[in-house]
Amino acid sequence: MSPSFCSGRFSVALFLVISAVPISYLVSLERAVPSTHVFSYQSSGFFRECAKWDDAGRRFLVSFMDGGGIGEVVPSDDGDIDALREVTLVKDADLAGNASLGIVIDRDRNRLLVAVADLLGNRYSALAAYDMSTWRRVFLAELSSQSKEKSFADDVAVDARGNAYVTDAKGSKIWKVDVNGELVSTIESPLFTPPGWYNNMVALNGIVYHPDGFLIVIHTFSGLLYKIDLTDDKVTVVEVTGGTLRFGDGLELLSPTKIVVAGSPSARLVKSSDGWRTATVTGWFSTGMVHRIVSSATVKEGRVYLNHIVGFGSNKRHILVEAVF
Repeated sequence: MSPSFCSGRFSVALFLVISAVPISYLVSLERAVPSTHVFSYQSSGFFRECAKWDDAGRRFLVSFMDGGGIGEVVPSDDGDIDALREVTLVKDADLAGNASLGIVIDRDRNRLLVAVADLLGNRYSALAAYDMSTWRRVFLAELSSQSKEKSFADDVAVDARGNAYVTDAKGSKIWKVDVNGELVSTIESPLFTPPGWYNNMVALNGIVYHPDGFLIVIHTFSGLLYKIDLTDDKVTVVEVTGGTLRFGDGLELLSPTKIVVAGSPSARLVKSSDGWRTATVTGWFSTGMVHRIVSSATVKEGRVYLNHIVGFGSNKRHILVEAVF
C-alpha cells in the first residue's frame, strides 16, 4: 500500500521532492485544520503505512514502515484526541530491517496478518501472522526469499477460510498463503501488466476480499481495478466510470457494493450494482494534507478514516482523518 516507497529510487525521489518544497508551504499545510474529525497521535517513528480499526480491542492497529513492527493507538475515554500515544505491540527480531506494510484483521482466528518487505532492495517478501491476544507470532511465510526476481509484498486480504492473498507491487502477482502459513499458489495474469513501462512502476497494491468469493485489487500507477474469481482465479478488469483510480493505494470494503480507494491527492468512493463487473466513482475526499501521503482507509463505527504515511514534528505526530464523501 505504499507506491511512493516501492524501491530505493522512489524513496530517494520522495526525499528530494519533500526537500524541494518550501518550508513555508509545509508549515502552512501543517497549520491547516481538516474540516472533519481527526485522531492525532504521537509515535516512535516517522512512517506508518497502514492503520486498521480493531473494534473488539477498541483501538487502531498501525504498521511500522521504518524498521518494521506493529503498534496500537487507543482513543481516550475523555475524548481528548490530541493526547494519544502509540504503544508498540510487535517488534519481530527475525524481520528486523524490513518494513511492515499492509495489515488485515482475521477476526475469526484472532490474528493480525502483516505484509513484510525489503523496502529498499526489494529482495525479500513475507507474510507474518500474530495472535492478537498474546502478540506471539503464529507463522512466517517467506514468499520470495529463494527467488532472484525483485518483489514487494504490499497489502493483504483474508477470506472466510483463513487463506491470505498478498499483492506483489513489484512483480505484478498475488501470493496465496493458506491458514497454516503455507504458500500454496500464485495468481498471475497478463492483465496485471498494462501497456507502458510507466504504468508498472508500482503495480498491484490494495486488496480486499468480497464475501461473494472474489478479490478486488487496485493497480496503482495505471488505476486499473481487477476482480479475481477465487473459484478458478479468473482475472477481469472492472469497467470504471465517473473518474480515474490512478494512484490508488489501500482499499476498504464498506459494503458488498461500495469500496473506498485511498490514495493521493484524494480518496475515492466507488460503487457497483452488478457484482463488480462495472463500477462508478461517486465521491472524492481530500484531507488537504497532501505532503503526508494517504495510504490506507479503515472504518470505525461507520465512519471512514484515512491513514497518512508521514508523521511530522519532534513527537512524530501522525493523523487519521475522517473522510466524508
